[in-house]
Amino acid sequence: MPALNPVRDVRVAVMFLTRMPTGRISDLVTADLARAAWAFPLVGLFVGTLAGGALYLANMTDISPLACAFIALAVQAFITGALHEDGLADVADGFGAHEKEKILAIMRDSRIGTYGVLALIFSVAIRATMIAGIPGPGLALAGIVAAAAFSRGVLPMLMLRMPTARDDGLAKDAGQPTLQGAGLALGIGLLALFTLLPLSVALAALIIGSVLASLIIAWALRRLGGQTGDVLGAVQQVLEIAVLSGAAGWSSAFL
Repeated sequence: MPALNPVRDVRVAVMFLTRMPTGRISDLVTADLARAAWAFPLVGLFVGTLAGGALYLANMTDISPLACAFIALAVQAFITGALHEDGLADVADGFGAHEKEKILAIMRDSRIGTYGVLALIFSVAIRATMIAGIPGPGLALAGIVAAAAFSRGVLPMLMLRMPTARDDGLAKDAGQPTLQGAGLALGIGLLALFTLLPLSVALAALIIGSVLASLIIAWALRRLGGQTGDVLGAVQQVLEIAVLSGAAGWSSAFL
């Protein structure tokens, strides 16, 4: 087993999950992604901090909270290259078919269909509305950071526990993270969620997220027999929605 190299793992995670430059990584192979999966929530902390910081700065002007929210989401999409949004759109397009091979073919198609367009519209609109409804820019920033970290912290455990739906592709080639790595990622994500947000908000986000993610996971297991990168992206999106919904819907009532 290769020696532990946290710095390299973080660079690999940043290279995969964002468009940020990481420099040349020597001897890079696809299987490095599974080893670096523990660092996914750390990348989320980075992405969320930049997006939340943009919202906080925008809030210092006279523009509306909704406009500030859209700015934050635009910054986030620019940093990540809309990686997870693309997965959500592909999964939504796959809802229109029933046979596994047909669904996988639709999800691999680079063209986007009606379901995919609507999924993106609803995802962005819901997240922006929820961010705008969070009381105060400080809590909104914390919510964005917590959502970005927690939603990415869950993904390695799904990579470990769910079989891959394809016999080829990135999900298959990347392999599975270790139980320790997946557990560390989940722990970091949960720590961010319960540290950055009030307890009642974090618990609400956890409940909402569990329900929404379970629906996608159940569909993927039933229709595809496992997960793909697109499925993981869709789960990330609904978990982000769950955290922001919790921050918007429960914070004012229980703070």
